Amino acid sequence: MTDQTASAPSSSTIVLAGATGALGLLIAHHLRRRGAAVRALVRPESIHKAEAESLRLQGVEVVAVDFANVPALTQACTGASCVVSALSGLRDIIVDTQTRLLDAAVAAGVPRFIPSDFSADFTRLPEGANRNFDLRREFQRRLAQAPIQATSIFNGMFMDLLTGQAPLVQPGIGRIVYWGNAEQPLDFTTMVDTANFTAAAALDSSTPRYLRVAGQVASIRQLQAEASAAFGQPFKLLRVGGLGFLAGMIKVTRAVVPAEKEVFPPWQGMQYMHNMLSGQAKLLHLDTSRYPDIQYTQIREVLTRQA
Repeated sequence: MTDQTASAPSSSTIVLAGATGALGLLIAHHLRRRGAAVRALVRPESIHKAEAESLRLQGVEVVAVDFANVPALTQACTGASCVVSALSGLRDIIVDTQTRLLDAAVAAGVPRFIPSDFSADFTRLPEGANRNFDLRREFQRRLAQAPIQATSIFNGMFMDLLTGQAPLVQPGIGRIVYWGNAEQPLDFTTMVDTANFTAAAALDSSTPRYLRVAGQVASIRQLQAEASAAFGQPFKLLRVGGLGFLAGMIKVTRAVVPAEKEVFPPWQGMQYMHNMLSGQAKLLHLDTSRYPDIQYTQIREVLTRQA
C-alpha cells in the first residue's frame, strides 16, 4: 500500500461533531497539528464549557448548533471537505442524530463522512451480539444509501481501558483474567493514537470504506508477559471459564442490572469482551502503517504508567 502524507492542504476544513468528548477533543488536537481548519459543532448548552474553550485555544472554530435542525446543521457543514462524527450515545444519538448529520453533510455537498464507529470490527458479528454495535450497524445501512464517500475506522479496544474499565489486567492480585483461549489475538489502540489516525484519515481523500488500525496485537498470554514486565512482578493467568460461561454471565447481568438507558452498563462491556475473546470481531487486513508518521503506543508503556 502506498504511504499517505501526514500533512493537509491549507484549505482543508473538517467539521467535527462530538468534539467536546474525550475522543473528539483528541481528534481536534491532531487535526490542528496536521494543519487542518476545524469547525467543531457543539450543542448550545456546551458553548461556554471548559471543553469548548479548550478547542478555541487550539484555534478551532466552535459553532453552537441544534442537532435536531437539519438546515442549521447543513449551514454548519457548508464548505467542509469531511465531516467526522465522534458522537457517543444510544439510538437517539448513534442512529437519529448521526442520520441528521449525514443528511446535512449530503445537502451541504461535503464529499466525505467518517461515522462514530471506533471499535472492533462489528461487521463480522451477528445481530444481537452487541447492543451498541447493532446501533452502529443500523446507521451503516443508512450511510450505505447516502451519496457520500464514507470511511469507518476500527481500532479494536482502546488500550487505555486495560488499566480501567476492562477487567483483564488485575495488578492487585497479579492476574490476567480471561475467558476462552489464552492464545486468541486481540487488537488494542490507545485513544490518542486512534485520534491521530482519524485525523490523518479525515485529511486523506483516498480512504477506502473501512480502515483497521491496531497499535498492538496481543494474546492473553502476551498480556501476561507485558504486565509482568511493566509491574516488575510475575502475573499469572486466571481463566474464569469458557466463552459459553461468559455468555451466560452476560444474560444474568443484563437481567439483574438491565440499565438499558446507560451507554456502557456492565453487561455491555462483557459483550465487548466476548466479541474480542471469541475472535469474531478481530481486525483483518490491518492498515496500521498507512500513515507512517504515527508512532503507536505499546501495551507495556500504558501499563507502566499505572505501575
